[in-house]
Amino acid sequence: MEYILSVPEIVQSLPTGWTQWAGAIGGAILVGLTGVLPLWVVPEKLGGRPSGPGNDDNLKYLLAFAVGGLLGDVFLHLLPETYQHMIDAGDEAGAGTIGVSVLTGILTFLVLEKVLELSNPETNEELREKENKKIVGYLNLLANCTDNLLHGLAVGTSFLSSFRLGVTTTAAILLHEIPHEFGDFAILLKSGFDRWEAAKAQMSTALVGLMGALLALAFENNNDLETLLMYIL
Repeated sequence: MEYILSVPEIVQSLPTGWTQWAGAIGGAILVGLTGVLPLWVVPEKLGGRPSGPGNDDNLKYLLAFAVGGLLGDVFLHLLPETYQHMIDAGDEAGAGTIGVSVLTGILTFLVLEKVLELSNPETNEELREKENKKIVGYLNLLANCTDNLLHGLAVGTSFLSSFRLGVTTTAAILLHEIPHEFGDFAILLKSGFDRWEAAKAQMSTALVGLMGALLALAFENNNDLETLLMYIL
């Protein structure tokens, strides 16, 4: 595939506008479909309402995988890349800004979770605890929406640059996103969602990724937005 995309005669014969839109939309949909992959792979007993010792243990293993995947993504990918970008730009004072940004993100979601829990009007203690448990799942979906939006922008922007770069970017996002979606699925199950509710929630956030790809395609000739998107990505 890489060889085919690198042949100048083939690349030049492709209708540019059509391949950009088809590639970007197809790539965004493909990335979004990873959200339902856990539904087919994760054992059905983990998604049922009844819980038992065996089910709880299996869910703990899946949650441990989720935590490992998220922490690995942060400490082995995102933060090193951010600091490397700071070093390459010669911005030595940026280290403090990065640290403050990380702490701000953590505290923002912590405060938001506690505010939502305290503002719950439910008086029945059992129902209140059940609803508060789902707040973590909703916050995870909110973060997933942001993540998918950036993925869609990345896919759309890369296909605008070249079809080959778009395919490479989509493949890289898929490799990152598949374990991420398993982690999100585990968090939603632990928050009280059943399997189908979790899958539908995952697909809903995937629509935000498609919106990001369409946004990048729609404003391909807007230089200001292009600069902003490249800065964000």
